[in-house]
Amino acid sequence: PITQKVVKEIVGPDAANLAMAWRFNGSGSKDADMITLINLLLTNGRAGLLDLNLNQQQKVLNSGSYAYVLKDYGMHVLFAEPKEGQTLEDAEKLLYEQLELLKKGEFPDWLIGAVITDLKLQKTKDLESNQSRAMTFVDAFVNDTKWQQSVNTVERLSKITKQEVMDFAKANYHDNNYVVAYKRVGEDKNIQKVEKPQITPVEVNREDQTTFVKNIMSSEPAEMQPKFVDYDKDVIKSTLNGNIPLLYGQNTENQLFDLYYAFDMGTNNDKTLPIAIDYIEYLGTSKMTPAEVQQEFYKLGCSFNVFNSDNQTWVSLSGLNENFVKATQLFESLFADPKVDEATLKNLVSDILKKRSDAKQEKRTILQKMMVNYAKYGAVNPATNMLSEDELNKLTPTQISDLIKSLMTYQHKVLYYGPKLVGDVKEALNENHHVPAGGLKPVPAEANFTIQPFNNTVYVVDYDMKQAEIVILTEGEKYNAENVPLISMYNEYFGGGMSSVVFQDLRESKALAYSCYSTYRSPREPNFPYYNFSYIGSQADKLPEALAGMSNLLNNVPKSDNAFAAAKESILQDIKTQRINKADILFDYLNAEKFGLKTDIRKDIFSKVSTMKFEDVKAFQDAKIKNKPAAILVLGKKDKLDIKTLEKYGTIKYLTLKDVFGY
Repeated sequence: PITQKVVKEIVGPDAANLAMAWRFNGSGSKDADMITLINLLLTNGRAGLLDLNLNQQQKVLNSGSYAYVLKDYGMHVLFAEPKEGQTLEDAEKLLYEQLELLKKGEFPDWLIGAVITDLKLQKTKDLESNQSRAMTFVDAFVNDTKWQQSVNTVERLSKITKQEVMDFAKANYHDNNYVVAYKRVGEDKNIQKVEKPQITPVEVNREDQTTFVKNIMSSEPAEMQPKFVDYDKDVIKSTLNGNIPLLYGQNTENQLFDLYYAFDMGTNNDKTLPIAIDYIEYLGTSKMTPAEVQQEFYKLGCSFNVFNSDNQTWVSLSGLNENFVKATQLFESLFADPKVDEATLKNLVSDILKKRSDAKQEKRTILQKMMVNYAKYGAVNPATNMLSEDELNKLTPTQISDLIKSLMTYQHKVLYYGPKLVGDVKEALNENHHVPAGGLKPVPAEANFTIQPFNNTVYVVDYDMKQAEIVILTEGEKYNAENVPLISMYNEYFGGGMSSVVFQDLRESKALAYSCYSTYRSPREPNFPYYNFSYIGSQADKLPEALAGMSNLLNNVPKSDNAFAAAKESILQDIKTQRINKADILFDYLNAEKFGLKTDIRKDIFSKVSTMKFEDVKAFQDAKIKNKPAAILVLGKKDKLDIKTLEKYGTIKYLTLKDVFGY
């Protein structure tokens, strides 16, 4: 038994955070049901105690919880990221206070019923996915849970009373029976080094097969045929008032709907837009507080999401079809009558600045986002195109409110997937989705960023870490649909997965990387070029061999008939078994439309890949990748990097975090 609080300290360069956990009995126990329900009372994305009392009120940068039930034991974990100037212990105290509220029953009487409704909704969504169905079987088997018990989980939870929740919380959540892990920012002084061992490369045998593999390969499962999307039949195109395009798909499986408003504008069109988008989750109206808005959506069995990127903004609503009209009216009221609070805005700005600071401690963000954009465009690029700290601090509630109000006045598309007939959807949206009398405005002009040519430059950022992470970038051609099948074949054979040439050679044979891959990346817009993106993460003392190994493969793709046949079969089988359905059909159509495609591109891939030969892949690499001028990005501790080796690959340019982040 845990009878005293257990504290563990972790020190490293990543952003500070904490997790605290209580241990419970495992699968099939009453404990498992109780922590599953209590977890949802704490965090459900809208109306949980953590959602409303901590996240909505901006008392921490972020918080949440999860119940993890295994066969022998389960655990309930609460976690948080502190705000600027807040200690981990402060955040821990705030998390524990929410458990105290549970013990006292200080949560709405309707919340348990709403949680059960939401759980049914989530189960319905899960059952739309074959993977989720399969994993439900797997979890029941692994945890030795009787199938009937697994199926009846929601029914059992629905019978738990508020008093039972209070009694369970009082009996089990104490201040001396949990484990807390503090992740602090700093340098770990207790690291023990292991000398680099001598490694003899393993000869990769790509030709022979074990009896086990032969048996699998010789088996003959029922042949599946590919099913391609027919954009003329599978997508109904219509228009709403104001000449707003409507893309419609009917849900015949259940009573759930998804509604999307899609705008072809983002940060590159207005640097203030992402701040307004972030604020939407804190919005109230003149008639409802922010907490009341969140609670009302939760009662309706619906939720909304917002998304913003360089050149796109999406707002979406999903949930129970029976509440489609009520949820849409509530959703629309947020944009027609937004109430922005000055204190909340200041808190949001503070959190944004904290997240920006934390981003400079995230290796993936530094290397694969900021350094990549720097290499492509220079210091002024889409990733650094943001409001400065001074501009953020000068934002007013009126600016944010006006921007949110104006969003629906710009040109956009509407996507609907659900049980309603298209005529009923049009009627509901024409009545509730308000259009300006003068029509929709064109989106603001987009900022232009000039792509700079690569000239064998090695960009190095000094970062306190034991590993070295490397990206090799080369620029490719502009998008051409005719080349997509060959690019798919090249990516699968060369660098796509565990059986690819890159993985087998660098990791499996030579033990030079803990992770590695290479892919000829498709552009997100038809007027942008492809980029060949090769990544290798290795120990710093293996950098010379790792970089040489990846460079050699990029210039000389090895031949393996078996690996090539396996890669080809993988592509064909993926297409045969893949089903683009539900709302994904609408997104697939939108992407095809953007690239000027009239038919499902997978049809072309399927027909052409089957006849391809290794020589086609080799010719592609020779023409598009081999010996191309490159930008080599290196993230690692400067005094641990072999600079003389790096100098062989190009001119070295040292960058600071301020250089690549712009702040």
